Amino acid sequence: MTKPSFDFETALRQLQSGQVLTGKDGPLTPPIKQPAEAALEAEAGQYLEQKQLQPGRRNGHSKKTVKTGSGSFGLETPRDRNGSFEPQTVKKNQTRLTRHE
Repeated sequence: MTKPSFDFETALRQLQSGQVLTGKDGPLTPPIKQPAEAALEAEAGQYLEQKQLQPGRRNGHSKKTVKTGSGSFGLETPRDRNGSFEPQTVKKNQTRLTRHE
């Protein structure tokens, strides 16, 4: 599975044609989504390493929709098998990515 990347030319064409740049399929979503997911993965890896949990400790990802000031998009958050991982980058039950939350 390849992750979408930011394409400046596409974003510029969409802006010039009046299309939406943000939200689920907007070209400005990947520059927000990719660093957030990478930070969550790193945070989960560090947590699980510190806890020295058994192999198979990861349990896939959860999908959640988060809102930003410029639209909503899906975010995949890592899970651990026993549910003890409490992410700080995007907290459990957090649905908005803003400075105030």
